[in-house]
Amino acid sequence: MQADTGCISKPSELPTWIAHFVLIQPLCTAVKSGTIVIDNYQNMKTVFLTLDAFQNTVERFGRLDIVINNAGINNEKNWEKTIEVNLTSVIKGTYLALEHMSKEYGKEGGVIINVSSMAAFLHSPHQPVYTATKYGVIGFSRAIADASEQGNYGVRINTLCPAFVDTPLLRTVEHEETMGKFVKYKDEFKQRIDKYGVLKPSLIAEGMLRIITDESLNGAVMKITCSKGIHFHTYEPLSA
Repeated sequence: MQADTGCISKPSELPTWIAHFVLIQPLCTAVKSGTIVIDNYQNMKTVFLTLDAFQNTVERFGRLDIVINNAGINNEKNWEKTIEVNLTSVIKGTYLALEHMSKEYGKEGGVIINVSSMAAFLHSPHQPVYTATKYGVIGFSRAIADASEQGNYGVRINTLCPAFVDTPLLRTVEHEETMGKFVKYKDEFKQRIDKYGVLKPSLIAEGMLRIITDESLNGAVMKITCSKGIHFHTYEPLSA
């Protein structure tokens, strides 16, 4: 997990029914199966959990209750890597979590939080692929949440969309090796940051705790911004 994210800042605040949780970062194929590797990834201290980590967690603690797919990089130059990390690994993490939590597999249910971004609503011309991946996370999460409800998986699946957060990810917009040709817009990007403000990680932790503890939430899209704080996106009913 990102050392400066603090997604579960006070474990004592979690309700007693929660046994254990796993915070997922990129399911990286570069590390050996069954290992947990702590490394610096784009200048962020990260825990990479491989496929066997899910099973190892269940074997050690007896069950899995919460999975947070928090994978995220900003790399418009190597855009295929951005898709792999920001979207593909979230999908993989969700399906792996369902294997260990869904009632369709004889498990006891749980909670999955997939982290998207306000970029999915305020699309950035300076980050077209990053924007696309964050749109994708919302679409996938809402669809699989409906599948969970209809299939009686017993797993709540929700999406969290923070605006700019005070992490090293913000500084990647300044470098050609991550932004490619879009680095020429870095000053405009910084103006956006100044306009919308920067969130403290503690507010993101608060939002995650709310999703975890509110059992009425499934398929919800939580937004967190400096102007409105924690709130939810409202979708129009489907019509022909």
